[in-house]
Amino acid sequence: MDIPAWYIWLALGLAALQVVGLVPIVRRLRGPDPALRARARLEVVETAGTLLLMGGLALSLTVAESWFWLAATGFALMAAVYAIKGVHQLRARRLAP
Repeated sequence: MDIPAWYIWLALGLAALQVVGLVPIVRRLRGPDPALRARARLEVVETAGTLLLMGGLALSLTVAESWFWLAATGFALMAAVYAIKGVHQLRARRLAP
């Protein structure tokens, strides 16, 4: 299967945007508020999962070897983070008057 060269540049651009998006998250990790730091930790794991997913898919399509396990790991990380965020939202909704 021949992958167009623009796909590689698109994947690299999206990965660069994810890395640039880590800057405000890291700043929140250093903040004084514990609740904000906890949310920032989840966002770091979510961003890492996204980078693993995109990297695994890009490597699977461009390299002859199978790198799908890397994409599956990223998907599992993202699914776990979204489940935790959903539980937090449900708890907050139940506690609200």
